[in-house]
Amino acid sequence: MGDVKELLRLLGQIDDELVSCMRCGMCQAVCPIYAETGLEAHVARGKIALLEGLAHEALKDPQAVMDRLDMCLLCGSCAAGCPSGVKVLDIFLKAKAFLAGYLGLPPAQKAILRGLLANRTVFGSVMTVAAKLQGLVTRPANEVIGTSCAVFGGILGGRHFMPLAKTAFHTSLPATRLPARSGQPTVAFFYGCMVDRMFPRIGQAVMKVLLHHGVGVLSPTDQVCCGIPALSAGDLKTFEKLVTENVAVFGDAAFDVLVTPCATCTSTIKKIWPDMCDGLPGEIRAKAKALAAKTMDISEFLVKNLGLAAPAAPPAGGKKTKVTVHDPCHLKKSLGVFAEPRAVIAQNPEVEIVEMAASDACCGCGGSFTLKHYDISGRIGKRKRDAVVASGASVVTAGCPACLLQLSDMLSKAGDAVTVMHPVEIYAQALDQGGPGTGGNTP
Repeated sequence: MGDVKELLRLLGQIDDELVSCMRCGMCQAVCPIYAETGLEAHVARGKIALLEGLAHEALKDPQAVMDRLDMCLLCGSCAAGCPSGVKVLDIFLKAKAFLAGYLGLPPAQKAILRGLLANRTVFGSVMTVAAKLQGLVTRPANEVIGTSCAVFGGILGGRHFMPLAKTAFHTSLPATRLPARSGQPTVAFFYGCMVDRMFPRIGQAVMKVLLHHGVGVLSPTDQVCCGIPALSAGDLKTFEKLVTENVAVFGDAAFDVLVTPCATCTSTIKKIWPDMCDGLPGEIRAKAKALAAKTMDISEFLVKNLGLAAPAAPPAGGKKTKVTVHDPCHLKKSLGVFAEPRAVIAQNPEVEIVEMAASDACCGCGGSFTLKHYDISGRIGKRKRDAVVASGASVVTAGCPACLLQLSDMLSKAGDAVTVMHPVEIYAQALDQGGPGTGGNTP
């Protein structure tokens, strides 16, 4: 069992936040898990009812409570539409932390989170070796999307996945700090684990766009994971360690805005760090909250801070590439960012945006959820794939690497020739073509 005082603190916070739920059932109408299973236990309302007796249930059958909480994508659909403003994600994350502290982490999970994720040097070494050896157990699956699949079909549940990049993004940075052009801001670039190890092309596109506009860039290579994988598993200790290390890297640095190209990282730093860092020392807690206040999604930054705006009308002439937009849950529902990615995409005169049906419907990934419940994740993802294909677009974009993974898997397994990209990549392509912009530094 974990520290008793810490467990009691979490339990008290959970009790304080539960009282605002009116049991209206609005969450039932928007929950993607309920849409698949039809079980009240999988709706936020059902989980909250269970958590009201958390202290008792933890003594009775704590693993059953944790299993119920794990049946959640943490997409925030319930919280976004809650008329009472219940902070559902906060409640669930704190409840997971309480239960993991009470039960202890399973050995395999503890090894991955505390032995690997929480150790930057070990994590980097393992990922580098894995990137070199992955070809031994994988084969190409879809050339358009760039996915691979396991040589032995049973491995990874038949997924089509994006392979690890041969070269991590942070190793290709021209410098850890580049000066701003006169009158332009300086940003701290939090690129995140998935951009670094799986989608370095997104990091390169961000750098190209920022430097094109003369923005100064601070991009320290000793940054670590934002902590959400650990917190989603209830590992508050690892989460706090990662927050503390990132605060040490960014907390005293001179910059105007912290930008990320990952919706989940943005939402975690901006909304979850302030709510889940009460157990940290006061100075670290204050710096974490200050960083949260300065954090923005890359598309939001380009539009709101650099004045990037969608053209009044698309340029005439020529056949354009049709692009459809998936709105990540952590971007639209948690942060209210959805017009900005479209404005960024529209900077490329060679594209035409065509909206898919239910663009903000969850893709079904949910981070570790897809590892534990791939059957449900896949069914939700197939609906998203169907919407992408029905739009007639040859490119689908999303401002979240986890969503890009899910979209790639679903489209690849269906044999679709649909390219999967981040909105900033499409803008960066326009710069290659001599598109809009005012010029500035180059990488």
